[in-house]
Amino acid sequence: MGQLAYHAGNAAEGAVARHYCAKGLEIVAKRWRAARADGGGEIDLIARNGTQIIFIEVKKSHSHAQAAQMLGARQMARIARSAAVFLAGEPAGQNTEARFDVALVDSFGSVEIIENAYAA
Repeated sequence: MGQLAYHAGNAAEGAVARHYCAKGLEIVAKRWRAARADGGGEIDLIARNGTQIIFIEVKKSHSHAQAAQMLGARQMARIARSAAVFLAGEPAGQNTEARFDVALVDSFGSVEIIENAYAA
């Protein structure tokens, strides 16, 4: 089951990356991980739209609704800490325009993006 979930996750991330690329965004990192001392959280995909950085959490399940339920507050906080570490390396640092998207992938491979999901 572990291998199946791993490959399904990779396929879901690939579908989401293609979705963003088709909209003209550049994927700058896949499965980016902050150092353990900085919280050690992983960000599934990081995209760039001009000077804006988009942090993307990919969730896959049988339906989009089930996938959406898989993201909890602790994971969101860990991703936000990791994003701060990533932004520290940007020219504008923490002043870089950024947003957090959640990409939901169902069992048919259909992608639904919730833009700026952490503010919603």
